[in-house]
Amino acid sequence: MGWRCFFKDFFIALLIHLIIPLYFERLFPLFVNSFTTDSRTSDSEQTFPKGFSAILKLCDHQTMSKETEIDMKDVELNELDPEKQPMTADGQAAGGEKNGSVKQKVPEDEVTFTGLSKEELMKVAGTPGWVRTRWVLLVLFWLGWLGMLAGAIAIIVQAPRCKPIPEMNWWNEGPLYQISDVDAFAGGIAGVEAKLDEINKLKVKGLILGPLHTSQADKPPALNLQVIDPTYGNRKDLEAVLEKAHKKGISVVLDLTPNYRGASPWFNNDGVSDVMEKVMDAAEYWLNLKVDGIKVSDLTFATSSPEWSKLQSALRINSTENPRKRLLMGVVESVSADTVSQLVNDSGVDLVLSNLLGSKKGGVERIQAMDILHSQQMSLAWGLGAAQRQQLSEQATSPGLMRLYQLLLFTMPGTPVFTYGDEIGLQALGDESPKMIWDVETEPAEGAAVNETSEAARTERVAMRKWFRSLSDLRGKERSLLHGDYYSLSSSSSSLSFLRVWDQSERYITAVNFGSSSETLTLKLAPTEGLELPETGTVKLSTDEEMVVDSRVPLDKITLKPGQAVLLQFPYTG
Repeated sequence: MGWRCFFKDFFIALLIHLIIPLYFERLFPLFVNSFTTDSRTSDSEQTFPKGFSAILKLCDHQTMSKETEIDMKDVELNELDPEKQPMTADGQAAGGEKNGSVKQKVPEDEVTFTGLSKEELMKVAGTPGWVRTRWVLLVLFWLGWLGMLAGAIAIIVQAPRCKPIPEMNWWNEGPLYQISDVDAFAGGIAGVEAKLDEINKLKVKGLILGPLHTSQADKPPALNLQVIDPTYGNRKDLEAVLEKAHKKGISVVLDLTPNYRGASPWFNNDGVSDVMEKVMDAAEYWLNLKVDGIKVSDLTFATSSPEWSKLQSALRINSTENPRKRLLMGVVESVSADTVSQLVNDSGVDLVLSNLLGSKKGGVERIQAMDILHSQQMSLAWGLGAAQRQQLSEQATSPGLMRLYQLLLFTMPGTPVFTYGDEIGLQALGDESPKMIWDVETEPAEGAAVNETSEAARTERVAMRKWFRSLSDLRGKERSLLHGDYYSLSSSSSSLSFLRVWDQSERYITAVNFGSSSETLTLKLAPTEGLELPETGTVKLSTDEEMVVDSRVPLDKITLKPGQAVLLQFPYTG
């Protein structure tokens, strides 16, 4: 929320909770009492304001103290001097000398002003001068109070209205983390539960697990979507994952793609209705176990089945025990941005994941895809390899490019989807799923032989995970990145840049160069956008250390090295 909206709410709260109650509870009675003195009453019956009465009591106390003081001006010494005590029995001194009384002069105290007495104050309280003074103070008080009220109202009226926050679901609030092979990730479903603390540090909002069900490649009769493959674990293991994940605010989506081990996700055209019936029954079964959503592949093929609408209905029914909306997620590959847009509108799914950002796509194609789809960002998911359940490293061949694509995915309009290991740059090995590396930050034992290549790889993994966490945290906090408007700035075959804006929040510019040579990007908004870029912006994140974080850079043009990405920030200026 912008600072203008903050001050608007602040002044409203100040008026309601402080200024008005303070006036009617404290100040108003004080001034009313100051004018309730009846000139016809006796001095003892006159009333005064609380503050004025306190002054009278103080003066009366001082007067009484003065009257009870002992006058020390004359001191009579009546006792005999011990040296002149008589030695005789009759008490007379030798020679008939007697001790007498001696008067000693004590200097008078300096005269000090002790204030007016009660009687004196009561005499002057009703004089014209004091009455006029009280009237002047009363008028000044009212003028000040009304001026403060008018100022607060003026600020409220002139402040721009805050833009209403769009309706968001849990899958719009952060990245989704896909664990396609739970065995390679942590040794099975039970291992996933053990690693939830580490997953939570990535600030993800959802897990996509599986497929976990038993299935034989291209054999529909062997399909059982309600039974977990014993290789991965069992139902109790999954229930433990659900319970712990929900306590951490992480939702769990189950991949129910039927023929995930075969050539076609839905087997063949002839039996698609029967398979869809099994998917629908399995969806109801797992949703009753508090699974938060269902994912299926080949959305274009799945929506052709007449049973598809029944699957949608099953996910729309929310029980009182689980009031959160359930996610229906579909995956499409090798389709255009226009087709993705049509599926978002017509298929009834909540989130569509595509591979429109594939590494073979140029900057112009990627910008065009975002230009077409940005208005549907609440139903749009982006990934680089996630649609094929692959690691980012299969399409980004260097650590620098991995960081570049991570920055791009986290700042684009839509939900970013990552496959396990993307946060550390996990390298895929052939067709097999790579085993997750967990001792990323473990230092080598003292005295142990350290391979320089291994140590460099460990350092790189630590740095990349820190980069991933920074981006994930930033996206979750900044409204412009979370659900802000999108504006294209520039694009070429190897670079692109765009602006994210939300109301009075901080604005962000993403600029990336995934080419093999340096490139200068001209950042320019279309005249019809009604926005203007400031002269300079602040570097928030950069893949190149030479572009120092928090430094200022011009926003008219920016030169990026090969494989460099930068996130720039500038404030709302009204």
